Amino acid sequence: MGAAKEITVKLIKSALANEFVKKTHYSGKVVANSQVHFGCYLNDRLHGVLSYGPPFMKDKLIGLVEGTNWNDFLELNRMAFDAFLPRNSESRCIAISLRMIRKQAPHIRWIVSFADATQCGDGTIYRASGFVLTGWTHNKSIMRLADGSIAAKMTYTK
Repeated sequence: MGAAKEITVKLIKSALANEFVKKTHYSGKVVANSQVHFGCYLNDRLHGVLSYGPPFMKDKLIGLVEGTNWNDFLELNRMAFDAFLPRNSESRCIAISLRMIRKQAPHIRWIVSFADATQCGDGTIYRASGFVLTGWTHNKSIMRLADGSIAAKMTYTK
């Protein structure tokens, strides 16, 4: 295992990102409208993926930042890391990916993301990356299936 500063972040194809997310993310699911994928590498091996795309509920989020136009923001809609990377890797990779987005797509004014505290923490990684907590909602949409796995109710309902 190396240090977090040895991690490289680069754009990757959606097929590679989606394969990694399906194997590594607690939900096992990809977000179909993700458009930009970053791979996080240590010693030339993929250990993390950050996927960005338009927000699922863009109309409800657009007002978070005054003066935002329809295409001025993205959602970090999937973050999947294996257990191999050292401490602080996630926040470092997010920060690098945000700088890359700023450089290549300067019209993107801000990024939104959501943390599922029932599965993977309360957003500490996001706050360490410079995100601002804008709200907290009790999650009532999680259900435990007969086999012990956990899923969002919306996966099984209209």
